[in-house]
Amino acid sequence: MQEQEKTRYHLVFSGTVQAVGFRYRAAHAAGSLGLTGWVKNRWDGTVEMEAQGRPDEIRRMIAMIAESRYIVIENVQSREIALESESGFHIR
Repeated sequence: MQEQEKTRYHLVFSGTVQAVGFRYRAAHAAGSLGLTGWVKNRWDGTVEMEAQGRPDEIRRMIAMIAESRYIVIENVQSREIALESESGFHIR
């Protein structure tokens, strides 16, 4: 089986995503899967993220975030963007 290529996505999550531990859960999930990128709250109540890694790992990270009883993801806007050279996953 051929290994998937890395990709990078810019994501915006809406729903019950602020003041519920979303960013910390995202950082933990991303770190456990070896993803790189960042996550931050936005002024409008959404959470913005860039995540880089294999597409299946990014999907798994989102599923891990959604497992929280306090986080309710109602919508995810995503678009593929250029890869970046970085290490780790950071809360901004």
